[in-house]
Amino acid sequence: MKLTILGAAREVTGSCYLVEVGRLRFVVDCGMFQGGREAEPKNRRFPAFNPEGIDFVLISHAHIDHSGLLPRLINLGFRGPVYCTDATADLLGVLLPDAAYIAEKEAEWRNYDRHRKRGVLKGETAPLYTVEQARRSLKRLKRQGYDQPFEPHAGVRVCFRDAGHILGSSIVEVWLGQGGRQTKLVFSGDLGQPERPLMNDPTPIAEADYLLVESTYGDRLHKTLSATIEELVFAVTDTIQRKKGNVIIPAFAVGRTQEIVYLLLDLIRQGRLPASLAIFVDSPMASAATEITLKHSQLLDEDSRRLLEWGRQNGSSLPYVRFTESPDDSMALNTIRQGAIIISASGMCDAGRIKHHLRNNLAREECTVLITGFQARGTLGRRLVDRASYVRLFGEPVPVRASIYTLGGLSAHADRDALLGWLDRFERAPRRTFVVHGEAETAVGFAATIRERFGWQVETPESGETWVLD
Repeated sequence: MKLTILGAAREVTGSCYLVEVGRLRFVVDCGMFQGGREAEPKNRRFPAFNPEGIDFVLISHAHIDHSGLLPRLINLGFRGPVYCTDATADLLGVLLPDAAYIAEKEAEWRNYDRHRKRGVLKGETAPLYTVEQARRSLKRLKRQGYDQPFEPHAGVRVCFRDAGHILGSSIVEVWLGQGGRQTKLVFSGDLGQPERPLMNDPTPIAEADYLLVESTYGDRLHKTLSATIEELVFAVTDTIQRKKGNVIIPAFAVGRTQEIVYLLLDLIRQGRLPASLAIFVDSPMASAATEITLKHSQLLDEDSRRLLEWGRQNGSSLPYVRFTESPDDSMALNTIRQGAIIISASGMCDAGRIKHHLRNNLAREECTVLITGFQARGTLGRRLVDRASYVRLFGEPVPVRASIYTLGGLSAHADRDALLGWLDRFERAPRRTFVVHGEAETAVGFAATIRERFGWQVETPESGETWVLD
């Protein structure tokens, strides 16, 4: 039995793990690399195995760094089924075509730029995959419920458990039979922070022979939710009421946007924010993801279901929340000089409509940018977090005069103590634990913390490294 780490090894994106048992070969996650100049070459080198030889794929959740290379895998010859939760399948129906659309536009721009500079088009860049290929890949999805074991192949049993990260996110339990004995692998996927808005807490797991655990925030603690809410209230009221500016919120379309809308509405319900707020969600994907979230409202936590009921009972008097529909609607927001909360994607500010809103508001001292999620190295969002004095948008320098807030308590990832708390629920030590999905220093440090705290055998694998599982 062999395990090969193909991504998210001493880095955060590109999650992909190959498991081989005899002639059986399957992949857990098929994520895209994101952020920095190396992401594109890595994505184009994928996969480091023969796609035609893979029997099936398991997807932990819909985020692109866990699912975004699935159409490429299928386009290169994979012909098997792809298993995921029902909500994940719905979200992939939005996220994968959107990722393909972005890839097509980026390839189009590169080709145009090359032609403009050289006067001749040589070596035309093709997108990683097309929108049509992304849509075709959705036909491979096989939907599964939480806590319902299934057998994707003879001698293999799988169960998805709620990871509390985003809608439909799962911890993947895999039981493999070989030589008359059974070996259990657990892939944590991305674990959510306990007691976070919308999502349930991550499901405890009792045992594993081999464990892969994420470490995105394994070296730090998040702000408490209560402190984060206080900062959110201050930033909104100070910007809207005192400075008479706009609040710009880069937010991941799936999960984070819905959390922010939930918090704003709940604070309005409590009377802590004025009901006169004008809230705009400017992301077609976020609008679609919100519809999917409402469709799967039974997966939300109790507080969220109560707020939905409040909304149903007070529909005629709800605050102004508008989901923009057309590009014209989006551009019209650029004319608003004060009083608006604009929530837009992408969450790391590297693509999408958020770049237009930043261009129109970053240079204004009366405005505020709220950073609400992880910002990978090399992204525009990371430069804002690192207090850059100016950034480049659409090829032009833009001074950063707006206030920048980082609301760490809204992270969809568990912090160090939450990760350790989840590990503490194991009833026995895994034979070996692999720390993945964390930047190099963070992953190594978190592995050391696990060794010190639990005395487990822990590894921080390199990308491409293969481990024989005894």
